[in-house]
Amino acid sequence: MPSRPAPPRTGNLRREIAALAARMMAEDGIADFGFAKRKAARQLGATESEALPTNAEIEAELRAWQALYQDEEQAERLLEMRSAAVEIMRLLTPFRPYLTGGALDGTAGRYSELEIEAYPESAKEVEIFFLNQDFPYEHREPRRPAPNTPEAILSFDWNDVPVRLSLYSAGAERSGRRSQERARLSQVEALLNTSRPSEPA
Repeated sequence: MPSRPAPPRTGNLRREIAALAARMMAEDGIADFGFAKRKAARQLGATESEALPTNAEIEAELRAWQALYQDEEQAERLLEMRSAAVEIMRLLTPFRPYLTGGALDGTAGRYSELEIEAYPESAKEVEIFFLNQDFPYEHREPRRPAPNTPEAILSFDWNDVPVRLSLYSAGAERSGRRSQERARLSQVEALLNTSRPSEPA
């Protein structure tokens, strides 16, 4: 039996949840799509049984919101974050770093963390490297054990850009364990060059 189209109430509510979740991510610095959509659903009185928007739907609303309300500010912040990413990734080259998250896909905003993944032989290697450089950082335990959970998370600031460095085992680099996009240093350098304003002639 063919499925019936969703009633208008569900479709409208889904769009409202996506729009509110996007606004929360842009204004309040919420980085987790799942958390943002559940919070938005609760505020709009949606029940768990009603269809929640996908991450892609929220991302589309987030891009639209940023273009409307934070266009110039967001472009400057994105440039700042990508510049920081290149500097950090150059420093962390021995540990095979990748850029992920909003600084890569272009949705990073005012409160976003710069998300970098690295694949050292041992997470302790990176911490020892930071200690030898006298570089301040905070060690955070991953929230919950799961197949895609990093071994450790190091948080620090880089020229006023908050950074979350997720450390995975060396073997996880090629396992194809994640669908999330990620980029090597050379790709981020190319991305940075295209996002810089062109020089006047």
